[in-house]
Amino acid sequence: MKLTLLTGKTYDISEAVGMDIKVIQSPTARRLTLRIDSKTRTPVLSVPRFCSRKHAIKFVEENMDWIVRSLSKIPEQKYFSDGEQISLFGEILTICHCPHERGGVWRKDNFLCVSGGAEFIHRRIKDYIKNLCRQKFLELSRVKAAQINRHIHSISIKDTKSRWGSCSSLNNINYNWRIALAPAEAINYLIAHEVAHLEHPDHSKQFWDCVGLLNPDWKHGHDWLKKHGKTLYMYK
Repeated sequence: MKLTLLTGKTYDISEAVGMDIKVIQSPTARRLTLRIDSKTRTPVLSVPRFCSRKHAIKFVEENMDWIVRSLSKIPEQKYFSDGEQISLFGEILTICHCPHERGGVWRKDNFLCVSGGAEFIHRRIKDYIKNLCRQKFLELSRVKAAQINRHIHSISIKDTKSRWGSCSSLNNINYNWRIALAPAEAINYLIAHEVAHLEHPDHSKQFWDCVGLLNPDWKHGHDWLKKHGKTLYMYK
């Protein structure tokens, strides 16, 4: 990744440090900083207006252990593939590629069949899951909302990178499509969590009491997401 300084000088530090580094020149930065772009699994170096190549390389090399540790915590990207077993709303299904069939994606017993070329498997499975989420999350959320005499205005399925769900003041609930791949107890907890926000917008004791009312076993789902939730982000 090349960086052009205000002096017009251009240099490449990726080759010097032995890995791809995204370099961003920040007009307001007062010092060098590093972060990891979890989506691309790329270290990002922010540099002040005037920074020498030598100083930038030295900074990255001094923080190489931190970069390696941080990258190791980010799951590799994963794509749905033929023969893979996935959990879908608590049911274990096996993806079965049927290249000569038509119909996109369909359920047959414990198989999730997908037609077309192998290069379309991931996208078609992902689209199928998103569509299923719109139906299932609306149904499940409405059931829980009725328990506290609240009304849900709409449900949206998002492709967020850090949040599992959110609830607006207009009674709109957003869910991350990847949560459909979690165990049933995690899904039930998240729905209870977001529906409880219809009554309590904060995370007060009253809010958690409401979560417990909607899902008495909520702690198991909460703990699963906290411990294993990041693995669901393997799926692009």
